[in-house]
Amino acid sequence: MPSQLEQLEAYTTIVADSAEFRLLASYAPRDARCGRRAILAALGQPAYAPLLTQTLAAHRGQPLDAVADRVLVRFGCELLDVVPGRVATEVDARLAFDTGATIACAMRLVDLYASEGIPRERVLLDVAATWEGIQASRALAHHGIHCCLTLVHTLCQSVAAAEAGVGGVAPVVEQPEGALVAAQTWRYFKKFDIETEVRASGFTEAATALALAGCDQLALMPHVMAQLQASDAVVTPALDVEEARSGGIHAASFNEPSFRFSLNEDERATQRLAAGVRDLASAARALERLIRST
Repeated sequence: MPSQLEQLEAYTTIVADSAEFRLLASYAPRDARCGRRAILAALGQPAYAPLLTQTLAAHRGQPLDAVADRVLVRFGCELLDVVPGRVATEVDARLAFDTGATIACAMRLVDLYASEGIPRERVLLDVAATWEGIQASRALAHHGIHCCLTLVHTLCQSVAAAEAGVGGVAPVVEQPEGALVAAQTWRYFKKFDIETEVRASGFTEAATALALAGCDQLALMPHVMAQLQASDAVVTPALDVEEARSGGIHAASFNEPSFRFSLNEDERATQRLAAGVRDLASAARALERLIRST
């Protein structure tokens, strides 16, 4: 009997949510993503620490933010050697409320990947789902740069992203409410034939991932993939396209004022988005401190 991980792959695309590329071959994910927190965790291990010293040696003397971007791209390139699909790289969340700066940062990252021989088709940029981040992703899409809106905690973020033509949204499933938002977003997109993909992320256990079997993508950390690989219990899709299309879902549309008001009306989403931006910004500062001290 195939493992639950193998069965799950019949219904959804598995995205490895980890910077530890040496662990991933046995799980065979299609895509990967690695944020700064994951990179910091990897750099604390002897197997990955040399990547930092090598990158610093090659780019010493460059501005701190440029070196940090080089570290992100170095891990991204290593992951691209393991996965056949795309790798998502975080745009600095400290720019989450600055559309122009987000665009500039994203373009720098794409250029760095290009300098390593990586085409932009294999690069995905994770951008915080603020209004400014959504508008930046709209502009980047016109340049053929693919983005996924992260820190999604309520439907208005997903709908606004889809209206902007963004390729993906990433609801955070670290609380029960997050799983509901992920399912709600997926059903909304299927109801209205929206091509934007849903990448549920933030799982802490296999059971929650199985409850979203059928979602476009599931971003899973290695310990969750290991749980799924260790079991051969039967997996059935939890999300059904025909059910979503026949559901009584009403279409919505957002401009800037209505987006901000809708987000403000959802206290949990507002608090979680703000906390997520703070956490990503903290990780960006921690990576820069590590670079300075190395």
